[in-house]
Amino acid sequence: MSQNEKTKNNVDPIGTLFAFGIISLWGLMLYLLLNLEMDFANPLMYLGFLLQTHLYTGLFITAHDAMHGSVSKNSKLNHAIGWLAALLFSFNFYNRIFPKHHQHHQFVATGNDPDFHSSGQFWKWYWNFIKTYISIGQLILMAIAFQLLIIFFPIENLVAFWILPAILATFQLFYFGTYLPHRGSHNNKHQSRTLAKNHFWAFLSCYFFGYHYEHHDSPGTPWWGLWRVKEKKYLGESGEN
Repeated sequence: MSQNEKTKNNVDPIGTLFAFGIISLWGLMLYLLLNLEMDFANPLMYLGFLLQTHLYTGLFITAHDAMHGSVSKNSKLNHAIGWLAALLFSFNFYNRIFPKHHQHHQFVATGNDPDFHSSGQFWKWYWNFIKTYISIGQLILMAIAFQLLIIFFPIENLVAFWILPAILATFQLFYFGTYLPHRGSHNNKHQSRTLAKNHFWAFLSCYFFGYHYEHHDSPGTPWWGLWRVKEKKYLGESGEN
């Protein structure tokens, strides 16, 4: 069975609902937070910041799933959602990151893997990750958007709830979805490690992408289905012992 066939078999209509749910909740939260009166004694402000960071990560995960065809069985809708989710995450362009991500899957943890850095050092690796996925064009568009948005919203709200959550989300994606899974050497076909089974933490940390071996082993499985792949692997290993 080809990878495309595996992808199609793993697609479920609920994927589209999850995608629109993340996008809609991100937009609603952003609007509410940009209109929130800044009060550093208000715990809701910090909760909103953390939730918005998690939703930013969800935008990228949604675009990522679209790259694997696992958001919708309708190819045009699948890629349209991927385009939108990527664009909302600081003007990432889907057609730019699409080939790089598939190159990562094809050449994982090698010199041809754009997500890998042979040094294994966090900051060098993170800087390489940023250079790979952020372009000058993005920064220009962000600057233009910022100048337009400050006409309608306070600067401090834009910084706290539009800019900083996006930056923190890149750390979240990098640390849990790239650095931890691929640092060091691994004696398996996907050159990846995986989190110990803890579905709550796996979702909270990076939408189950800490189950990274499972993702590489079943790339057509959407983020919300990776815990099932983990369960099957866990039960299989338990049965062998």
